[in-house]
Amino acid sequence: MAVVPVMCLLLLAGAAGATLRFASYYTDHMVLQKEPAGAVVWGYGQPGAAVALSLARDGAVVMKKMAQVKEPSGTWKVILDPMAHGGPYALMAEQRSENLTLQDIYFGDVWLCSGQSNMAMTVLQVVNASKELAAAARYPYVRVFATAPARSDTELEDLVRVDVPWSVPTAGILGHGNFTYFSALCWLFGRYLYETLRYPVGLLESAWGGTPIEAWSSPRALRACGLQEDAARFSPHEHLSGPQAPSVLWNAMIHPLLNVTLRGIAWYQGEANAFVHTDLYNCTFPALVADWRQAFHAGSAGQTEPLLPFGFVQSPDDGFARLRWHQTADVGFAPNPRMPRTFMAVAADLGDERSPYGSIHPRDKQSVARRLLLGARAVAYGEKGLVFQGPYPTRATGDATGDLLNVTYNQELVWHRRVERAFEVCCSSQLPLAPCQWVPAPVVAVESRRVTLTLAGCGAPALGLRYAWAEWPCEYQACALYNGQGLPAPPFRTDALPGSREPFSTSLHLPLVFPGGM
Repeated sequence: MAVVPVMCLLLLAGAAGATLRFASYYTDHMVLQKEPAGAVVWGYGQPGAAVALSLARDGAVVMKKMAQVKEPSGTWKVILDPMAHGGPYALMAEQRSENLTLQDIYFGDVWLCSGQSNMAMTVLQVVNASKELAAAARYPYVRVFATAPARSDTELEDLVRVDVPWSVPTAGILGHGNFTYFSALCWLFGRYLYETLRYPVGLLESAWGGTPIEAWSSPRALRACGLQEDAARFSPHEHLSGPQAPSVLWNAMIHPLLNVTLRGIAWYQGEANAFVHTDLYNCTFPALVADWRQAFHAGSAGQTEPLLPFGFVQSPDDGFARLRWHQTADVGFAPNPRMPRTFMAVAADLGDERSPYGSIHPRDKQSVARRLLLGARAVAYGEKGLVFQGPYPTRATGDATGDLLNVTYNQELVWHRRVERAFEVCCSSQLPLAPCQWVPAPVVAVESRRVTLTLAGCGAPALGLRYAWAEWPCEYQACALYNGQGLPAPPFRTDALPGSREPFSTSLHLPLVFPGGM
């Protein structure tokens, strides 16, 4: 991996040498963000000198901008006028006798894809890989860019290294090797998005396997959750392969991109936090979302919208029941009041026990990408009436006998199969201050929007309810409940405080109502 001292020397040399250049993100074949935002372009030059930027199409200049090179950083920045989607354009920068030209530039929507190994898995590793790779040539207007893995103890101005400069997709680029480039989920999401939008899409990958959210968080986001910011005092976890120290990936792989004007972010991370600060993820993830939004908005001089659409994947993997819940800020679905303008692809039913890369790395990234696309269409692009989430409960009511519990959902239900322990209730303990005990609540009937459960195994007041809370909640595409569009009901839980005798949820705000005060 590249090391930071070398990069620091390169940056200093670039500024001192006064050579005109674009920042490393800007290359031939790139996609810049289209209207209504203005794309940000920046680079390096002679401190105090002026840089002239020209945008041309078919030899005719359509835009001219001027920028002053700042001292002592030797950087310049230009915000282009908002442009309609399309191309190709040429972008020329001139400083005194120097000039540079970037070719084959398009305007469209730019999405950042980040996270750990499930985002880093390449197209070579997914199901039907040969078919997916062969299809690459049919999508020349979905352009890809990948940062190289890098870490730093301080915030960097530019990227240490680039694995894939902006490129027209090829099988070789999309399937370079295992966990290298290019991200399968990012590519499939972008490809499906292009098929919807029918204009250029730019995909920017910045991911590293085996990394916890703390490494991707800025010091400001870590402080919001009361976490230690000092990397020198951090103790790494033995089960994780990637950098773990606070903010080291934020510094090297996100901070250098803050000037970029984005349309949205796709995030697939969380598995590492099954080992590190699991029960803080309900703070660290919302804090990262809010912080990245603020940082990209500020870095792009307001061109990236302040509530930047942020999509994420709810982990399908073995051992992450609590983490799935915390990924939603303990609400159960997205968007929600703690995480506005977010959207979630539920993947609890996409586990892959036979994956040659380990069950933690499921190969069906196509289904994940399609579910993520639905959320993007609804949340990022405002498509009305689109169902992009699975069914979620709104109320749980007991019958007069106390033997049955009726759970009402917000959508029509499709009962796929009987899953042992799909639903569980927490039965109150007879001991003071003892926690309630979770026992199965078998399904006895499924109607249009209602599931009826039996409480025969409880024998005491039911204080909580949860669904799909197992470490491995179901087999592949075989969870208990879906909607008519094939989207699974996400896991949920209602919890009572230890020792409580009141059948009421404090986390889901879903009352368990029993006639006669059971």
